[in-house]
Amino acid sequence: MKNLLKIGALAILFIANVSCENDDQTIINPSGGPELLTPLTGSSYILNRSTPSAEVTTLVWNHADYGVQTEINYEVEFSLADTEFAVITSGGLTNNRFITFTHESLNAIALSAGLTPYIAGDLDLRIKSSLGTNEDVVAYSNVVTITVTPYPTDLPKLAVAGNHQGWNAGNAPLIAASDFGRTDFEGYVWLDGEFKFVAQSADGTFNFPPAGGPDYGDNGDFSGILAETGESNCTAIAGYYRVRANTGAITTQNPDGMTYSTTAVSWGIIGSATPTGWDSDTDLTYNPTTKKLEIASIALVPGAFKFRGNNAWSNGFDLGTVNADGFLVDGGDLTFSGAAGNYKVILDLSNPRRYTYELIAL
Repeated sequence: MKNLLKIGALAILFIANVSCENDDQTIINPSGGPELLTPLTGSSYILNRSTPSAEVTTLVWNHADYGVQTEINYEVEFSLADTEFAVITSGGLTNNRFITFTHESLNAIALSAGLTPYIAGDLDLRIKSSLGTNEDVVAYSNVVTITVTPYPTDLPKLAVAGNHQGWNAGNAPLIAASDFGRTDFEGYVWLDGEFKFVAQSADGTFNFPPAGGPDYGDNGDFSGILAETGESNCTAIAGYYRVRANTGAITTQNPDGMTYSTTAVSWGIIGSATPTGWDSDTDLTYNPTTKKLEIASIALVPGAFKFRGNNAWSNGFDLGTVNADGFLVDGGDLTFSGAAGNYKVILDLSNPRRYTYELIAL
């Protein structure tokens, strides 16, 4: 009897094991992928920076059919049209059958996928469905092609091309406008002789006319007036300058239109954190390789400091506050709270209106 009981128990265990193994090997295949219902192929969207949170479109699709009652994961995939999704930009993950895009979110996708600001371009999109992280049970929807005109997320810029960099507009230092739609360009540039201002082409690149442009120079009397036609090259003796140019028409809102200026600026660091306190500056030196201003080594102690131009407070060159975007702006004091010791100081004014600094312990 005991032997019979043992045999019966073994048989039950054997059947249970076989059943578990079969459960582990259950294969789920989708019998139908999701079906993208909206938008329709041919839909076109012109994105607007002034309404970033406004809805542009909502994608809607039917559920994928996996033959089981379980939650399905969906991902929206974008790619440049006619590239067979060789490079995919994700449009987001959801367990719903819809996803909404705003001007800002669709613009970020369009730029990431490779579209050019202000130029209409085509994107293919599809819905990818899956169960969990199992890539063996993935299905795709039909492909829809939409046309999107994105806007740039970077400030408008002018290239400052000239003797200082070999007259190559494509790799010239840049100056930037204060906001989108503005023409008041400003930045810091090392100049050495003649130069001109070159505007961005529609594709965002910088080239002299006729390939690109337009470009701007002095009107011929060298009093700071810009001209687009019949212009002369602007000039400056070798040095580091704050460069300004306004390429817009003269209006009540833009009284400085069609003008330019160059102001030589020597930068230094000053404050209680520095060896000479608030009495005098320690000068920074321009590095032509990095396009940044540097002090190779300075002894710092915990305290306040800031960057000052031309050894004076009254000339408007005063960088002492980091704004919410992480960039240096006028006014206020910075604080050094590290250990006392020698530091390399780097002031980077090469990215116009996006100024930063570093203190590197030696």
